[in-house]
Amino acid sequence: ILVDDERIILTGGLPILEEVMPNAKVTGFTDADEAIEYAKSNRVALAFLDIELRDTTGLELCRELLEINPRTNVVFLTAYSEYSLDAWGTEASGFMLKPITPEGVREQLKNLRYPFRTGGEGT
Repeated sequence: ILVDDERIILTGGLPILEEVMPNAKVTGFTDADEAIEYAKSNRVALAFLDIELRDTTGLELCRELLEINPRTNVVFLTAYSEYSLDAWGTEASGFMLKPITPEGVREQLKNLRYPFRTGGEGT
């Protein structure tokens, strides 16, 4: 999943995730609560989370997703590198500065805590 309260990030990021992971079901959310509800009824192997969300933070969303499934890989997204230290205080697999790029996603896939088959290059 990709969670960002800015729709433009979803519009640009979802096609990149689909390109890099062609066999994965990729879904985007602008609302953290919708992402949580989705995770309760679907196995989420990988979550790209914006750190600053409208009604919560990506850090809190990460904690909730990991309560639902402790094997969810989380990669934090932000435009601000100063958040990286906060992100490393969670069980996250990675941290990526915006914008989302195919190369950046491929690099993050190499470092997942719980690797899975993506259907893309190098899987």
